[in-house]
Amino acid sequence: MPEHSADPPEHPSSRRNFLQMIGFTGMASGFRWSSAHASASPDEQRNTEQFDGTSTRITMMVNGKAHELDVDNRASLLDVLRNGLQLTGTKKGCDHGQCGACTVHVNGRRINACLSLAVMHDGDQVTTIEGLGQPGSLHPMQQAFVDHDGYQCGYCTPGQIMSAVAMLHEPWGHTDADVREAMSGNICRCGAYKNILAAIKQIRHG
Repeated sequence: MPEHSADPPEHPSSRRNFLQMIGFTGMASGFRWSSAHASASPDEQRNTEQFDGTSTRITMMVNGKAHELDVDNRASLLDVLRNGLQLTGTKKGCDHGQCGACTVHVNGRRINACLSLAVMHDGDQVTTIEGLGQPGSLHPMQQAFVDHDGYQCGYCTPGQIMSAVAMLHEPWGHTDADVREAMSGNICRCGAYKNILAAIKQIRHG
């Protein structure tokens, strides 16, 4: 029977050279994008990151100031507040409406900003934690959280305070169980619930 010659074995250096070439090409492409991105102004960078699809122009009153924005139709209110307006006090926790870290007030009512598209809020009045009080002039609820050490890592605190302020205007009862139920949408992974309850009770019964 005739002998069939086997395919020549792959030369190790050829494969290594090929992988190095692919890696270098990827790095070069990334460098070109990074260089172009870095040379853009901060506003242009934010537009590149967030407003890269079909956009809609809206006007929102945020913390008492009017903002005219071109927002990506897919962008959440949370992302527009954080990335577009640099109001980073509103936190991105789960991004699925489960933890309450992104709680803000829209037209006086609390919502999870991660579950709401920004384009839905044309003409609305939005209040974030930055609009609630300032250092030296805290909202009473903010001061109560300080007085009762109602935080540990602090990541959930803005959402906790925004929910607590909103519930002052909602028809909840005055028992501890009522407060816990009203605040059940805000999770504190550190477990500072006892102190949070004490802070809220100070304002509700003060």
